[in-house]
Amino acid sequence: MLLGDGSDGPISSALSFPSFIIVLPRNICVIRENHLFIVNCSLLICGLPRYVYPRFYAMNTIRVLDLGLVSPLHSQAIYHGVAYAMTPETPNTIILVGPTDPYVCIGYHQELEKEVDVAYCRAHNLSIYRREVGGGAVYLDTGQVFTQWVFKRNHLPLNLEKRFALYIEPLVNTYQALGIKASFRPVNDIHVKGKKIGGTGAAQIGQADVVVGSLMFDFNFKLMSKVLKVPSEKMRDKIYQSLNEYMTTMTRELGSTPDYELVKREYLRQCAKTLNVALKIDEPTPSELDATEEIEDRFISDEWLYQKGGLHQTEAVKIHADVYLVESTYKAPGGLIRATARLREERIDDLTLSGDFTMLPAFAVGDLEQALRGVTLESKPLRARVAEFYRTLTVQSPGVEVDDWVTAVMALKGQVPH
Repeated sequence: MLLGDGSDGPISSALSFPSFIIVLPRNICVIRENHLFIVNCSLLICGLPRYVYPRFYAMNTIRVLDLGLVSPLHSQAIYHGVAYAMTPETPNTIILVGPTDPYVCIGYHQELEKEVDVAYCRAHNLSIYRREVGGGAVYLDTGQVFTQWVFKRNHLPLNLEKRFALYIEPLVNTYQALGIKASFRPVNDIHVKGKKIGGTGAAQIGQADVVVGSLMFDFNFKLMSKVLKVPSEKMRDKIYQSLNEYMTTMTRELGSTPDYELVKREYLRQCAKTLNVALKIDEPTPSELDATEEIEDRFISDEWLYQKGGLHQTEAVKIHADVYLVESTYKAPGGLIRATARLREERIDDLTLSGDFTMLPAFAVGDLEQALRGVTLESKPLRARVAEFYRTLTVQSPGVEVDDWVTAVMALKGQVPH
């Protein structure tokens, strides 16, 4: 097994059932049914050097919910439910879960019909859900095990970039323990020799800080290229080619798919080591399951799925002499920004901002849209208004700065006929 020499011994059996895992400097102690098992860890691969994090979060035990394979809907709803049901007594929680069937998931700030080929998904029985976490549209199936952290507010680093680094550390170390040369690439990616093996997302949901990602066992590159909305089949072919060239998986790197349970146990060992805590395997509470059921009802509603936006134009449309509907896109380091606006006498009359960027808190995107309404479409007043927005609110948008918003919105001006 991964906790030592690859054998299937008593520790492996212990870890298959409810247990405590305690990490000491050179040993793992597993407590089950009053029996103590100790594994010497001095020869195990540790992975990346430890980042210097202030250990200000008081975490004694972290609960692990290893849910196995569940419905696609439940695999997205469960971490939302745990977050919304969080009380002061709720332990910080790591969820491991995978979907029984393939599906498509879009980011919180995205517009469904601009990102996903809805007709293709419907024709091939692929469900589509919108999560409350930023990022882009993605195809998901049994080739991934989702690793979802649901922690109390302020129990993770307050800075988003440091939070991503902390979350990614055990993922990277797990890959390295398997012999895969993975590394953290800021802001929130994991790379293997220049190829991406996973991204992450973050959100504030209820009273919880949530970070999500996955263990990438395998990936269907062809289907991913099929579900995305693209302007032409030639572009779709390019996407498929790019996915093949710039993404990788455990199966590709190792030549075969590693055992899921062994990899999950190694991941939990790395989490315990990174966070310096005990892990307790447990089950969701009734209140968490009730909250998850409510989330599922919301996630299957058209109102939720199609919620983003209101302005849906792809080319400049003249309403009358002084009013145009326009749209532009800009790729910032932290993600794509799509600006859709109604311009009246060269001022922003209405504005929708969408894309695969991350902004916390999530409602801040709407506040920024509101703040820019009425502003003249010129760089100086735009920059002043966006800068004021960032000064006034406690907003984090890793990889997206004031100048990125200004550039994205100013691109609208070039869409207006002269």
